[in-house]
Amino acid sequence: MGEIDDALERAETEVFTRNPPKTLKAQINFLLGKLKTTRAVAQELGVSRRSVERYRKGDRKRPPKAITDRIDAAVCARWQPLVRKRRRREAATSTGITIETRARFGYSAPIGSTDDPRLRRLTVHLPPAYADRLFTARQQGADDRQLRDIVAEGLQQEYFRDGGRRADRLDVAFTDIDYIDVSF
Repeated sequence: MGEIDDALERAETEVFTRNPPKTLKAQINFLLGKLKTTRAVAQELGVSRRSVERYRKGDRKRPPKAITDRIDAAVCARWQPLVRKRRRREAATSTGITIETRARFGYSAPIGSTDDPRLRRLTVHLPPAYADRLFTARQQGADDRQLRDIVAEGLQQEYFRDGGRRADRLDVAFTDIDYIDVSF
């Protein structure tokens, strides 16, 4: 996973209508309900089947931090898929997405303007077309470079070119992401 993919994943967890299970036992039972067997849960978490059974019974209550993180990630990835799907569809058809980032932006522009890359902090609302392209590319397995190109194009068009009202020949390079946050 890359920076853009991680930001989209975090944004999806913010749309939950209920909180996912918190206790270890409840999380393991939830995963067993989704994956059906202890073998599948053990494979997903990278532990033995016996460990999964111990977690489920409550015999073992504090797994190592790395395993706890994997359990949390597995539960969040499967929690409320219909809510996630509905919010993605809504963003892709009507509301769009908001990108907040601090990254280095460079330009290739006509002579007489600056093209030195510099760190900028931006919060920009992108229209539904960019959300749709982003979600579609992510679903088709696009790598972080491709997702970054879609975001860069959206920022270029909406922020730097102001929807076509200025700097129509400006091309923006989106590099060195310090942080990126997405909401929809």
